[in-house]
Amino acid sequence: MMERKMYRLVEEARLMDSEYHLWSPGDCIVVAVSGGPDSVALLHILNEISKDKELGLRLVCAHVNHGLRGEQSDEEAEFVRNLAGKLGIPFELGFFDIPSYMKDSGKGLQLAARDKRYEFLHDVATRYSAASIALAHHANDQAETVMMRILRGSGPSGLAGMRVKRRDKKVELIRPLLRIYKDELILACDTLGIPYVIDSSNLLPKYARNAVRLDVLPFLGQYNEQLTDSLNRLAEVIGVEDDYIQREAEAAYAKLVFKQDGLEAFRINSFINLHAALQRRMIKLILNYLPLSTDEGDFVKIEAIRKGAIQNSPTTWSIDLGGGLRCLREYDTIRFALAESQIPHYTYVVEHFPAEVFIKDTGRTLRFTREEADLGLLKSEGRGNDEAVFDTDGLHYPLTVRSRLPGDIMKVMGLNGSKKVKDIFIDEKIPPSLRSEIPIVTDANGQILWIPGVRRSAIATVSPHTSSVVVMALQKGRE
Repeated sequence: MMERKMYRLVEEARLMDSEYHLWSPGDCIVVAVSGGPDSVALLHILNEISKDKELGLRLVCAHVNHGLRGEQSDEEAEFVRNLAGKLGIPFELGFFDIPSYMKDSGKGLQLAARDKRYEFLHDVATRYSAASIALAHHANDQAETVMMRILRGSGPSGLAGMRVKRRDKKVELIRPLLRIYKDELILACDTLGIPYVIDSSNLLPKYARNAVRLDVLPFLGQYNEQLTDSLNRLAEVIGVEDDYIQREAEAAYAKLVFKQDGLEAFRINSFINLHAALQRRMIKLILNYLPLSTDEGDFVKIEAIRKGAIQNSPTTWSIDLGGGLRCLREYDTIRFALAESQIPHYTYVVEHFPAEVFIKDTGRTLRFTREEADLGLLKSEGRGNDEAVFDTDGLHYPLTVRSRLPGDIMKVMGLNGSKKVKDIFIDEKIPPSLRSEIPIVTDANGQILWIPGVRRSAIATVSPHTSSVVVMALQKGRE
């Protein structure tokens, strides 16, 4: 019979599900398990819930070996493998050379490890057609996150902390333990004799999160014994209010914003009637939709637009937003526009295969062919940047070849997110005078698939399950 301590944790997870609808009957859930007490408890809790035959949940245990602590990392991977085996849960192991990725990406250890960890979890979710990825973040983690964001100067969205449920790519990230404290999880494991491992790197204060956990929170706790509880309440209250204001901002956007010359615009008379909080949030939405990647550091840019809209004079002005975009006030209208030098000058639609697109202005040809997949086509080594291979079933048609647009972003291979095309060109040291000559290949949804001669995206990658591929090749001149 399940011990009382574990029963309470299982019921807490069920309550979280009833409030946030974390799973549905028949769902497959990928459970991220490091081997520590938090993730081990999560696996046992979800395993207990999965015994409900009517619910019919299927679990997959996923572990990432970052290769950072030698034999200790290997032992932890084997520990999690054995744990999954004892519970009768499928096990997936990912191994990554984090130091090499850090060197290639220029990212720090924590961010690099996170990128590869989430990349692997999403890959496992795709292979198992999982509905969600379960993460073992708990109430102490939430308090640390909120404190780190306070120190960083985050706005309301940041202070909401980690969300119990958040859509990421095609799956939900769920955190069933977010209201449970770490000592409860450890006590449950110890009481039931459930083994776990301790990651020694969690005790090193050189990492920012560890420093907050080991130094900042204990110091501030001298002045508020309920600090961790208070930070969790703050996150929950602000999270709900942030969701509300986001919905209101989206409603305001839908009502007030219209297209002018293909980009967003709005009338000042309607805008000034909004509360300042909605004004800022609506502008931020516009910058995201353009797209311009926004973060808390863009408050100055957002506020410049807002104050420029509500002031009585002057009646016209222009703000450079970067990325080849401007914000203009023209009498009673605020509109967003392309910088003159960035206006696109060609677009070609590719509807059938094989296809050949000759771009007269650049003197280059793009060839598109569809082929049956074989071992040679599934391997990317030796292809170089002038050729890219995509899983046919992963693309949305028709495809388009066009010139670069301001604010273009691409989902980059190996990154958990997108990157501005401008930054990619800078990383590749491509001279500004040559950038306009490089075409862009997009799908029917406008997502960038390939920057010929530079880099392919993370969309429609080939795998051993790929049955056919689209091969794109860049050639100089016209043959």
